[in-house]
Amino acid sequence: MKQISRQALDALSQQAAQSPRRRANRNLHEMLDDPVQRLAIAMEPDTYVRPHRHPQTWELLYPLRGRFVVLHFDQGGRVMARAVLGEDCATVETPAGLWHAVLSLDPGGVIFEVKRGPYTPVAPADYSWWSPAEGTPEMLAWYARAQPGDDWRA
Repeated sequence: MKQISRQALDALSQQAAQSPRRRANRNLHEMLDDPVQRLAIAMEPDTYVRPHRHPQTWELLYPLRGRFVVLHFDQGGRVMARAVLGEDCATVETPAGLWHAVLSLDPGGVIFEVKRGPYTPVAPADYSWWSPAEGTPEMLAWYARAQPGDDWRA
């Protein structure tokens, strides 16, 4: 039986808090080429998940601890949809090829992700051209308040 205990969530959150990227993950799948990828990701509020897409797979997100803003974007960077997991929403599924980003609102937040395998790193072309690279704290503040129709560059 595979489980993620409360103690494991605590340890994962502590790992994320000590990580330079401010996140850490624990895989339930055994191999990177498993047909279904399943993992818990601890994310601190100051970690930046650059808008990206997965051309080959959908992505399902479920909050295990804390709240998370999930944003969907159109090709040009305008917010199409916003949900707050753990607050007004229990699960979000992002279709394959859709630009999206996630922001942890709470210290110690852990989100569960499921997507089709095998694991494929995000290619440079699958990071949005309109978003800044890592190291842009202004983007985190914008994620927190962004609403449908908003554009980062406006």
